[in-house]
Amino acid sequence: MSTRDYIEKDYYKALGVPKDASQADIKKSYRKLARKYHPDANKGDAASEEKFKEISEAYDVLSDDKKRKEYDEARTLFGGGGFRVPHGAGRGGGGVPFDLSDLFGSSGSSSAGGGIGDLFGNIFRGGGRTAGRRGADVEAEVTLSFSDAVHGVTVPIQLTGAGACPTCHGSGARPGTATHVCPSCAGTGMSSRNAGGFAFAEPCRECRGRGIVVDDPCPTCSGSGQALSTRTLRARIPAGVADGQRIRLAGKGQPGDGGPAGDVVVHVHVRPHQVFGRKGANLTLALPVTFPEAALGATVKVPTLDGPPVTVKIPPGTSSGRTLRVRGKGITKKDGTRGDLLVTVDVAVPQKLSDEAKAALASYAGAQPDDPRQHLNSMVSHD
Repeated sequence: MSTRDYIEKDYYKALGVPKDASQADIKKSYRKLARKYHPDANKGDAASEEKFKEISEAYDVLSDDKKRKEYDEARTLFGGGGFRVPHGAGRGGGGVPFDLSDLFGSSGSSSAGGGIGDLFGNIFRGGGRTAGRRGADVEAEVTLSFSDAVHGVTVPIQLTGAGACPTCHGSGARPGTATHVCPSCAGTGMSSRNAGGFAFAEPCRECRGRGIVVDDPCPTCSGSGQALSTRTLRARIPAGVADGQRIRLAGKGQPGDGGPAGDVVVHVHVRPHQVFGRKGANLTLALPVTFPEAALGATVKVPTLDGPPVTVKIPPGTSSGRTLRVRGKGITKKDGTRGDLLVTVDVAVPQKLSDEAKAALASYAGAQPDDPRQHLNSMVSHD
């Protein structure tokens, strides 16, 4: 990101968020706009492609607390057309022009606490370009089956974003030609000129803040050095990943500008299973049983997710809603142990009865005249 970008581009406006927006609001707005303007959803639409570049660049800065601080400070200092101090407010108050080099003396100290110092600290000391920056994180989404989430899987992820132009490899110059350091700003990207009692700092007009001059621009990227590119990354999703979990793939994001690459953050969605549910490392299962099985007890077969059925014993007098535990038939944990299968008994009430069944139930009601609601009356007092 060039210094000129920091001064001239309104990243908050690009994402449609206020300057005091939280990181959650910034991410929410970015994801909404990215889906809307993604090149895959707007094939052949150059305007959407440019908009996607714009919001990606904005999110790169505003999603990083350090970059956002530097951006805000840069726009505070220079956003109004330069950093101005009235006549007489310079060194010693004697009308000596104030220069931004006062902020970044030879000692390297700065009242900005490392923010603006990191961004502009070398500009007026002849120290060259701004220090390298870490690349942007890239967000991706995958949807897994319930079984793949439990066992782990390797999936391909297609990533689209701004990267080095494949024709000029990021230089901005036509292949076979070269760039050269801007003679006006000596590669800093900024120029400073006196205007009466103060110094005026602005992006270099010769190189437009890049610090380099491209005499013969690359025909693919028009000299910017960047172009949208699509790549496929194979990501290993670990066993036991949960719906809504985020997996961070270090160093797989956007390349840095002289710094390390960013990360890829994968948002995982898991489709529900028709039979099994999940509670942490445990699998859950609702087991329908008949009234005779619940009343008299029974031994039944219960399915498992990745193996043969297991035998579960239903104790006599088991009520609906009781949970039985089958150990070691759940999800593998990070330490290699496995969770359990939690089987919840659901006493099934038949919707249709034959005449013989009705007669049998009537006979049972006469033989077992218990009232399961009798205790309710004794627990309720009447005034």
